[in-house]
Amino acid sequence: QVQLVETGGGLVQAGASLRLSCAASGRPFSGLAMGWFRQAPGKEREFVAAISSRFSITNYLDSVKRRFSIYRDNAKSTVYLQMNSLKPEDTGVYYCAANLDSIRIRASEYDYWGQGTQVTVSS
Repeated sequence: QVQLVETGGGLVQAGASLRLSCAASGRPFSGLAMGWFRQAPGKEREFVAAISSRFSITNYLDSVKRRFSIYRDNAKSTVYLQMNSLKPEDTGVYYCAANLDSIRIRASEYDYWGQGTQVTVSS
């Protein structure tokens, strides 16, 4: 089992920055591919970013590609999502997910999920 705990959400104005953290436990972190998803009210969960276990290969949703950055610290068993130039459309609950296989963009292909952290961006 893998336990994931997200922190760092909050209420910010458009243009601001936030950094989300996701601390993992239960399995060797270096063997986990990690992803961030978000879900806005009334919408389906959406892929935001992912990072592979080896070589830290990354993948992003097009609309966040030049504003968000995913990175990992294997020594701290933590994955981060640095979010800059936030927009109101970035509002939602952000979830951290872990995959035992490799980098994925479909939520159904992730094995473990955190409880989520709320990000609200006001205009």
